[in-house]
Amino acid sequence: MEMKELLIILAVVLVVFGAKKVRTIGEDLGHAVRGFKKAVKAGEEEDDADAAPRRQVGSNCSDAEFVGAAKAARADVARRSDRSDRSLA
Repeated sequence: MEMKELLIILAVVLVVFGAKKVRTIGEDLGHAVRGFKKAVKAGEEEDDADAAPRRQVGSNCSDAEFVGAAKAARADVARRSDRSDRSLA
């Protein structure tokens, strides 16, 4: 489009809607664009946070236990079984 065509379209829009209505439409459009940009930025920040590495708790642990506690419990069970094996021999 040439500049003349754009000016003619703008003049027709001003005549049909009026200067005040065109101004409010422009403001509303600006607010919508800013809100869209904020939402996109917030979505990108969530994606970055989700991409952070996560540690997995041992599968044989209850929800409240830590991996270290589960390892200690398994070591304790192993020690007890060793003692019982020795007493039987």
